[in-house]
Amino acid sequence: MQADTLERDLAARLQELGYELVELERAGSRTRPVLRVRIDRPESAGGHGISVEDCARVSRALQPFLDARPELPEHYVLEVSSPGVERPLVRRQDWERFTGREIAVKGTGPLAGRGRRLEGTLLGLVTADGEERVRLQLADGTVVEIPRDQIARAHLVFRWGGGA
Repeated sequence: MQADTLERDLAARLQELGYELVELERAGSRTRPVLRVRIDRPESAGGHGISVEDCARVSRALQPFLDARPELPEHYVLEVSSPGVERPLVRRQDWERFTGREIAVKGTGPLAGRGRRLEGTLLGLVTADGEERVRLQLADGTVVEIPRDQIARAHLVFRWGGGA
């Protein structure tokens, strides 16, 4: 419950700063937790990317905010970074925002009767019988629908040499 509250509060604080929370990853130990915060600019900001200066600015702004959190010990580690070119897809808005882009999904088990990892073009989200499904067009043209709850991780796929 505290992790959900922390993530929600971090997302709100980042929004105030003009950024969006892509992902909060918790690592480390109970006495020295590591908080890995991946940030991006909202789509409305034109997708200028995240610079080292952005990460430093956000880190400085988040430290007093996190220092005041009673659930965090005094000696936590904060790491702020960009999501990278292979940005993770975490929230519903990510799946909607990156429709039409090439993605990779890794499942908790075999996906769509195939392997645990699939790549293809994201066609969007559909909801059927109360279940949210990711529509993906595979390289061979086959369209599959994968329940989101079967996806452990997903990210954009970056191909080197895509033209410049």
